[in-house]
Amino acid sequence: MIELKLQEKQMKFKKIPKNRIRKLRTFFLGKKEYTLRDLNDGSSKELIDLCSNDYFGLSRDKDIINTAYNVTLKEGLGSGSSRFISGSRPIHDLLEKKLSIWLNQEKVLLFPSGFQANIAAMQALTDRNSIIIADKLIHNSLLVGAKTSGSKLVRFLHNDLIDLEKKLSKFTKLEKPVLVVVESLYSMEGSIAPIKKIAKLCKIYNVQLFVDEAHSLGILGHEGKGLCNDIPKDITMISGTLGKSFGSGGAFLACNSEIAQQIIQTSGAFRYTTALAPSLAAGALKSLQKIETNKSWGKDLINISKIWKDEINKLDKFYIRGDCQILSIIIGDEDKTILMQKYLEEQGFLAIGIRPPTVPSGESRIRITIRKTLTDKILKKFILALRNF
Repeated sequence: MIELKLQEKQMKFKKIPKNRIRKLRTFFLGKKEYTLRDLNDGSSKELIDLCSNDYFGLSRDKDIINTAYNVTLKEGLGSGSSRFISGSRPIHDLLEKKLSIWLNQEKVLLFPSGFQANIAAMQALTDRNSIIIADKLIHNSLLVGAKTSGSKLVRFLHNDLIDLEKKLSKFTKLEKPVLVVVESLYSMEGSIAPIKKIAKLCKIYNVQLFVDEAHSLGILGHEGKGLCNDIPKDITMISGTLGKSFGSGGAFLACNSEIAQQIIQTSGAFRYTTALAPSLAAGALKSLQKIETNKSWGKDLINISKIWKDEINKLDKFYIRGDCQILSIIIGDEDKTILMQKYLEEQGFLAIGIRPPTVPSGESRIRITIRKTLTDKILKKFILALRNF
């Protein structure tokens, strides 16, 4: 049986078209806070990075790096074991407490990665008797979590409240536990979900609501606290990552104390993994302090992103999607998308082409992420490159 499954996976891999085979690339950090050097071609040419999720450039912030370094000297490079054995450090407890206050939630639990946190969330909130009603564009980690939970998975059209209500009306009649799963800011479309309206529907139909705030924290909502911050009682659970706006690594789940205790006692994804490195927790805590201090960073980034989108639209040459700092230039054809990626690299930009199966067939795109460190000069150079493509 095991051999048969391995053979099926091998056959599936062999059927992948050559133009869809991905290659790993390695980069040096560039001299400037927004540049990288490609280690693969032996070139010393620096590329302006337009694809990182390090929205505020905090991964290279000296204060944050020094904080992480000092905690590493004190607590060690890694935690050495799970939180249940000897892996818990004071910095974990402190970060969890500060995040819970910031997010207006009772409890926060740290995880080594966002993928792991989302799988843990789906397994904690559902089982084989549950129904998950999820937005059509949710992240792969949530799909994996839904499948491993054994729940029945139902999809509704992206950000479509009418379709969501149709699904709620139909499946709540089965008298089974229902969980609605959405993101607040979608990582490929850059579209913002109407969280308050979704929460209202969930309340009407008496179902739970899970929101992935990975790309919105630090940017959207009051003082960058996310779209769930002012309706905490209407949200069952929030997931977030520390490797994007926070510039560190790891992730977390935020929920009430009862659900948190359930995860601690029953979740294998929490119990049987080495705890988050103390240095990453310390870096994330310092980042949180900076985001709290600089309350306008989120709004500033939204304004910068709007300028980028408007300037690209003025070319009247591309179809562009995105409500915030994630912008997708829709090309459609896969090969043309890769040609555009290569052209942009020749012009000094690292902007990765996103193709199926990550996005639907016919919707290949150049996905760019706007960051606080990008200047007007960079925008002008990028617009010129697009104009000449």
